[in-house]
Amino acid sequence: MKDLVDVRGTVTTAGGIIMPPEPMTEDAGLVHAMRTHGCVVLGKTNLHEFAFGVTSRNPHYGDVLNPHDPTRVAGGSSGGSAVAVAAGMCDWAVGSDTGGSIRIPAALCGVVGFKPTYGTISTMGVVPLARSLDTMGPLAPDVATAARALEMMGGPPAAVDGPARRPGEFRVGVPSGWLVDLHDGVAQAWAKASAGLPEVEMPDRRLLAKCGLTILNAEAASFHRNWLATVPEKYGPDLRARLALAAEVSDDEYQQALADRETLKAEMAQAMEGWDALLLPATAIVAPTLEQASDVRNLLDPFTRAFNTTGQPVISLPAPVDGLPVGIQVAGHSGREADLVDVARAFEASWAS
Repeated sequence: MKDLVDVRGTVTTAGGIIMPPEPMTEDAGLVHAMRTHGCVVLGKTNLHEFAFGVTSRNPHYGDVLNPHDPTRVAGGSSGGSAVAVAAGMCDWAVGSDTGGSIRIPAALCGVVGFKPTYGTISTMGVVPLARSLDTMGPLAPDVATAARALEMMGGPPAAVDGPARRPGEFRVGVPSGWLVDLHDGVAQAWAKASAGLPEVEMPDRRLLAKCGLTILNAEAASFHRNWLATVPEKYGPDLRARLALAAEVSDDEYQQALADRETLKAEMAQAMEGWDALLLPATAIVAPTLEQASDVRNLLDPFTRAFNTTGQPVISLPAPVDGLPVGIQVAGHSGREADLVDVARAFEASWAS
C-alpha cells in the first residue's frame, strides 16, 4: 500500500515527516473495499515525498531503487509499489496517479500500471496531492491481475476469464505530433510496438499537460500552504523548491485552467470517436541513474500528464525488451475500463508470443 493511504493500525507518512505519528484508527475507503474481497495488506511502500515527483528519491526514508539496476531510480511517485510488484513481494500493489505516478514507475520497473478513469476509486483516507486530479489504481505483474485488483479496490467488474483477442481486431492509433525525441531503448521498443499503426489528430499534448500542471500546482500549494509557512525545514529541499514555484500560480490562472480542462476533455473525446485506444510510450527514457534523475525529470512525464487532465483510463504495459524495462501506454475512453483492458490484453498477449 503506497504510504499515503490510511491503513488502520499503521502510521501514514505520505513519504514525509510532517504527518501526525499516531497510527490510523480507520481504513481508507479503497482499503475497506479490498478487505471485503479478502485482501491482506502486507505493508506500506515508500514514495516520492508527498507524491510530488517522478523519481521516488526520498530525503527522509531513502531512495527507492530500481530492482533491475539499483544504481537507477524506480520512478515515481509510486516507486515503492512498483518495486514491490517487480520484486515479487506481493500479488499486486496500490499506487496513486496525478501526473503519471502509477505509469512512470510501472514503466521503469517492468510491471503493469493501471490508472482508471478519474473518480473510479475512492480517495477518502488518502493524503492528496491535487484532489481534482488524484486517481488511485493498481500495479501488477499482468493486465488480468491489474483488472481484478481494480475491481477489488472498488472499480468495475473484471471480465478477464476468456482468451485475449488480437491487436488487429481493434482500431488503435498514435497521437500525431505527441512524440518527443525518444532515447535509445525506448525508441527501439516503440518502433516495434507501434509498427503499422496510423497517426491520429488529437488535442495538443503540451496544452493538455500545461493545463493539468497548473491545476496540480495550485491545489498542491493550497494543501501545503500552512505547513510550508510554519515548518518549511521539515520538507526536503526538492519538494520545498517545487512548492514555492507551485505557490506562484494565481487564482485567475487556476480558474482558467479548470475551464480549459473541460474544453480539452470535450475535444479529446470527440477526437477519439471511432478509435478504441491510443498507443504511445510511457516515458521518453529508460530508468535514469540516481545522479541523472534530477536533470531528466522532464523526460519521464511528457506522455503521461495529458491523460490526467482529461481523466481517461490508461494502462502501462512492459514492452518486450532485452535491456532495461520500457513501458507502453494504452489509453482508452473515460468510463470504459473493460474495453481498455481488452485492448491492453491483446497487445500483452501478442508481445509475449
